[in-house]
Amino acid sequence: MHRKLVVFIMIAVVIAVLPGCGGRSVKRTAIDKTIDLSGRWNDTDSRLVAEEMIKDCLARPWINKFNEKSNREPVVIVGTVKNRSHEHINSQLFTKDLEKSLINSGEVSFVASQDEREEIRGERKDQQEGGFTAEDTVKATGHESGADFMLQGTINSVKDEVKGKYVILYQVNLELVDLLNNRKIWIGEKEIKKYVKKSTFSL
Repeated sequence: MHRKLVVFIMIAVVIAVLPGCGGRSVKRTAIDKTIDLSGRWNDTDSRLVAEEMIKDCLARPWINKFNEKSNREPVVIVGTVKNRSHEHINSQLFTKDLEKSLINSGEVSFVASQDEREEIRGERKDQQEGGFTAEDTVKATGHESGADFMLQGTINSVKDEVKGKYVILYQVNLELVDLLNNRKIWIGEKEIKKYVKKSTFSL
């Protein structure tokens, strides 16, 4: 009887382990489909927060005031978005989502970031000094567009956890600053709260 019990337990263990030995399954899904596996900040959070905050920013009075005063659309640059949350967040992905939302709005002009400008200036210098570019296509210096406003911000988080369950709050703060006088002309805030319950059998 004891031997039968041992055999039964061994068979049960093998059956439990076998599904994990079958490799991994991969299935393609829509890019804009929301998939939350861990409860952490993800690509959907980045995209939706960027779209909503830029929409709010461009709906405020500052843009009409600038258009009336300058008779042109404002030029904007995205600065640093600092990750002050408790987890690793690719803030560059978020800044790119912000840039995309700004450009696609059609309401502002957008200039390259500091790192991007260095690369572009290097290309321009090569055109002028390399001797390989046709003269009528060489781009002259001194024609860069200066930004009127810089968008900066932070990503913060608070986590409350007990007995395999936790609530996490992400708070994104953005500020639009006038580069002429350092005045903050728009401040936006967006919060996302997630409730996560860990499986009893999770590893």
